[in-house]
Formats: sequence, structure tokens, C-alpha cells
Amino acid sequence: MSKIFLTVILFTAFTYTSLNAAVYKGQREYIKKCRECHKNGQKIAAGYKKREWKELFDKKGAGLAKLHLDSKDAEKSWKYFKSKKYAKKTKHLKDFMMEYAKDSGNVPACD
Repeated sequence: MSKIFLTVILFTAFTYTSLNAAVYKGQREYIKKCRECHKNGQKIAAGYKKREWKELFDKKGAGLAKLHLDSKDAEKSWKYFKSKKYAKKTKHLKDFMMEYAKDSGNVPACD
């Protein structure tokens, strides 16, 4: 019984750590690539509900990329959204945005 309990505790701890790491990586990517235009992140993350963020990040972030690539105001970000780095980091950005979505009740701190 104690071996099963220990296994469950270790698995839970590992899973929880992995999930937090992804949100942290998304926050770090946001700070590096998005903060210049979108500032501290409270407005942008809270601008959409979880369902809306999920739709924007479907197909490796194609919706979010299109939103930026169609906007002349976002011209500074075009190179990033066309890059392989964006496709690679999309999962983490999605986790970050979902964590701090309008309907999540959480507030990001991107200082």
C-alpha cells in the first residue's frame, strides 16, 4: 500500500512541476517577445477567455500568428511569427495565456 501511495505522490509532484515549468517558459517567452508591444501582460492575457485562447493556439498557434500577420500595427512581430522558434514555443505560450485567461481568476506578473 505504501509503495502505491509513494508512486502516486511522486507522479503527482512530477506532473505538477512539469505543468508549472511550461507556464513559466511561456511567461519567459512572452517577456522576451511580446512585452515590448503588449506591456505587462495583464491586459492581453485577460483579453480572451480560455476557449478563445485555445482556438487562437490551435494548429501550432496559426490563429495568433494570423492575427499578428494581418495587422500592420504588429509589423515588428512578423519575423517572429513566421519563425520556427514561434512554432516551437507555441505550447508554452498557450499554457501561459490559458493560465491567465479572463475566466481563470489568475493575474500574471510580467515585471
